Amino acid sequence: MDIGVGLDPTLGLNLEQQFELSRESARLGFQSIWTPEGTGEDSYHMCLMRWAATCDVIEGGIETGIAVSPVMWRSPMAFAMTGGTVSKMTNGKFIMGIGAGGAYRPDVRKSINMPNVSALSMMRDYLEIITQLVQGEKVNYEGNVETLINSRLGIRPSPETPVYLGALGPKMLELAGELADGASLNWCAPEQIAWSRKKIEIGENKSGRQKGSVKVAEYIRICVDEDEEKARIALAKATMHYALGPVVPTDRERTFGYRAHFERMGFASELAALDEMRKKGASNDEVAEAFPENILRSVAYFGKAENAASEFARLSEGLDNAIVRVVSSRPGTVEGTLDVMNACSPVEVRKHLK
Repeated sequence: MDIGVGLDPTLGLNLEQQFELSRESARLGFQSIWTPEGTGEDSYHMCLMRWAATCDVIEGGIETGIAVSPVMWRSPMAFAMTGGTVSKMTNGKFIMGIGAGGAYRPDVRKSINMPNVSALSMMRDYLEIITQLVQGEKVNYEGNVETLINSRLGIRPSPETPVYLGALGPKMLELAGELADGASLNWCAPEQIAWSRKKIEIGENKSGRQKGSVKVAEYIRICVDEDEEKARIALAKATMHYALGPVVPTDRERTFGYRAHFERMGFASELAALDEMRKKGASNDEVAEAFPENILRSVAYFGKAENAASEFARLSEGLDNAIVRVVSSRPGTVEGTLDVMNACSPVEVRKHLK
């Protein structure tokens, strides 16, 4: 199992600080460094910057990746061009993760003037086109959402960029198994990783692939602090946006995205209780205070540094690439991030792997 580190904008770090932390990730032995993407800083540029920083420590640098880019902001050709360029500049040390983002939500689809799009159909089209392009093939593809005719990526030799699919639900996991090079999971208990692998295997069988040929990666959130309550609140706030969503969902909305994912893991009643708090006007701080510890312990770790590596090892069972996604109890400081990186360095984690 490879062990990577994930840094994101919630850490509140400037570019100079991120450059130094990227160097430190190489010094600590992390095998990859990852970023998510939203509508802020371009993650492809960030990956290049972080890779370049690691080259100061390790010849050729360490692998870098995005998990994941929401496809609604770029065309398939734009993904292939940008991802292929990063692959070329890093000598093949780049993984491009793509995902549906919020496209399962009607308000998001309306905001991009695609009200009737199926997120699953959209991801199939993007995967079909991008994977052909980065392999140097001429594309003639007509899909339900995206079409590209008689087109080829003009990078020689072809970049052969690995393409991972952000996947949570059964159909998206099957699609990853069928077409992607890897699946990027998120917020999974170990039992959910095993369940996900079975769904990926169904897709592998559909396309005649060998079992286990699709790599499985996941962000695992870690927040360390000597003040365990401070760490708990920081992790709860990081989890809430995903598990609950921005507003109280309708019954139909609960069947999609992260809310469905957390309910599949058995947390429907706990989340429903928090929804009742939100309906009555509870603040984010009040919801974070009430956020159930059993959910946090199932998918992440908060607490003292000395227990972080063993819990990360437990939570990473079944993964090919386990990524320490840093949650800082002191955002805006390098120390808050370094505490997590040191606590879950590969040397420390490997002491606890089975």
